[in-house]
Amino acid sequence: MKFLYIFPHPDDESFGPAAIMHAQLRAGHEVHLLTLTKGGATRQRYRLGLSVEEMGELRYREMLAVQDVLRLSSMTVLDYPDSGLKDMDPRVLEAVVEKHIHSLQPDILVTYAVHGISGFHDHLVTHAVVKRVYLELRDAMNAAPRRLALLTLPDSGEPTFEHGRIRLRHSTPEEIDCIIALTDEDVHAMITALACYETYQDTIQASGVIEKVGDRLYFELFDEAFEPPLHSLEEQLLA
Repeated sequence: MKFLYIFPHPDDESFGPAAIMHAQLRAGHEVHLLTLTKGGATRQRYRLGLSVEEMGELRYREMLAVQDVLRLSSMTVLDYPDSGLKDMDPRVLEAVVEKHIHSLQPDILVTYAVHGISGFHDHLVTHAVVKRVYLELRDAMNAAPRRLALLTLPDSGEPTFEHGRIRLRHSTPEEIDCIIALTDEDVHAMITALACYETYQDTIQASGVIEKVGDRLYFELFDEAFEPPLHSLEEQLLA
């Protein structure tokens, strides 16, 4: 089975997904990563006195360490504007994502759910772009991936992002189609991947991501519904 993870920034793959990526690689699957930006616009650049371009190169080098830790089948890091994807013609992003899919021929695509976990606009744009490309390929019957998996969190009822009376809502139990139990080994791989981002440790610690992930990852499966939820992203695709 071949997986392609598509995220907008360095570290998106390590804030949870690294654990299941590691598990999939251990199981003998191919796991590929496409990242749309180098993440140079992070505010950490001010602390380090770096330009956006310099910060992007530093974060890219940190990503190379993540690639070694996880032993990814491949990793491609593009250099579209960090924090600026919303200002781009989405067709440009769609074209590069489609080209990557054609090149790799993945069975399963993985990206953010519609809320992007955090509500950050680069995450929302990435969700929309990947979903649009997936549907275009499926409609054309042109070797589309067999499944689109959307990384999510269970909705707690607590405000995650709130503006006025509008609250960002994560996934309800009915929307969650796959719950993956993580082994200690896979959680350790995620922690090791996060440690590769030396310039981002303050943010990683403040986020509490390790505690929030715990021993489970949650996914919606686009245009599919499973009750009870599946236990792996490849379940019912192996036949």
